[in-house]
Amino acid sequence: MAATIPSTFLSASLLLLCLLSASRKGCVAFEQQELAAETHHHTLLVSSLLPSSVCNSSKAKYSHNPCFMTADWPFGDCFYRQKVLLHDQARVNSIHSRFANTVNNVKEKAATSIPAMSGSVIGSASYIVTVGLGTPKKDLSLVFDTGSDLTWTQCQPCVGYCYQQKEPIFDPTQSKSYLNISCSSSICGSLYSATGGNRPGCSSSTCVYKIGYGDKSFSVGFFGTERLTLTSADIFDNFLFGCGENNQGLFRGAAGLLGLGRNELSLPSQIAQKYNKVFSYCLPSSARSTGYLSFGNSGFSNSVKFTPLVTLSGGPSFYGLGITEISVDGKRLSISSSVFTTAGTIIDSGTDITRLPPTAYSALRTAFRQGMSKYPMGKQIQILDTCYDLSSYNSVSIPNISISFSGGVEVEIAPAGILYVISPSQVCLAFAGNNDDSEVGILGNVQQRTLQVVYDGANGRLGFAADGCS
Repeated sequence: MAATIPSTFLSASLLLLCLLSASRKGCVAFEQQELAAETHHHTLLVSSLLPSSVCNSSKAKYSHNPCFMTADWPFGDCFYRQKVLLHDQARVNSIHSRFANTVNNVKEKAATSIPAMSGSVIGSASYIVTVGLGTPKKDLSLVFDTGSDLTWTQCQPCVGYCYQQKEPIFDPTQSKSYLNISCSSSICGSLYSATGGNRPGCSSSTCVYKIGYGDKSFSVGFFGTERLTLTSADIFDNFLFGCGENNQGLFRGAAGLLGLGRNELSLPSQIAQKYNKVFSYCLPSSARSTGYLSFGNSGFSNSVKFTPLVTLSGGPSFYGLGITEISVDGKRLSISSSVFTTAGTIIDSGTDITRLPPTAYSALRTAFRQGMSKYPMGKQIQILDTCYDLSSYNSVSIPNISISFSGGVEVEIAPAGILYVISPSQVCLAFAGNNDDSEVGILGNVQQRTLQVVYDGANGRLGFAADGCS
């Protein structure tokens, strides 16, 4: 999540934290059947697009139930997916502002892997993993985010505010391995780059971090070290993280955030001695499926194809990559290569909907609409302007979409990454256009679903393989 936060808020939050904490010591499936190869279409049952409890409903019930509540979308929040889109646009705005405002061979090792799930199981809009923190270990569900560097979790005491989370809030005073970072430590100063330009503060000689996000979420707290447990065989002492005592926003259920960016404070950088900045994940297609987050370079599919990583001006912590073309129904769209190179593109596990330069998105939208011309259009929703009413259909045939990257890497987007379903009468193309071709493009997590995505920081490359998980 890209960090931006009003200075007035930070000053007030920091003052509150310092005043109240001065005496403290130790202070995150589609069923498909392809048509004949020459059509390049996916044929899907409409019921496979919907949560299971809706799949058994009649067509008549579909048409009278434009927004549904099921186990996939907990807390009885009928408009969960619409809220996700609002949150998503705020994040994209924040990423764009960071770029606009900035001036300036792997050794074979055993890999470790932890389950990754859709955050909807705990009410979060992102993807989560469970890790252990402290001694004795306390399990915490954290959103994992390639667009963020600093890992943080909510901590007791909640001086300002703590939102509701799945597990009990972490209490550093109950851990034998927690230590504060001193204000005078050089590592305290590294928070500036790891939090998107927010300068650290100081309270009773303890380093204070502050980080904010484009959707107005934020965390303020003490900067410290702790024992991090990924698996029973992967335990890391002196892991640098934020212990947040004033936290607000749309994290909803998660205990905090696991930073997977390129900064020295990110998790891949901190465990680089063992795993050499190599990690991979597969994002599951639904709340009923399980993916994974792995560290190390073992277990990669033989079909992984790599494209060079790019460091974009204004976004050194982001993973940049070069799109070269987009194809629909097996036909390359007529888009000048300069459209993709003007601002570049990043891959981000925390952004949902892929954002393309408007010139590229217009071409994609036109081709997709041509391929879907036999289906009635539905009402657009926020950033999604190409939607269909499928409430009267048992099955739907959708165009194939593939994206090509530098190095001749072509990635076919799974059906789970082509459509975003609000309701049976509002099934939308899961892509959107930026406001201007000069804004950085973003490959979002909806398009990454079911792919194995490999980040090889040591060799400056990023890989994709199909069918990484369901």
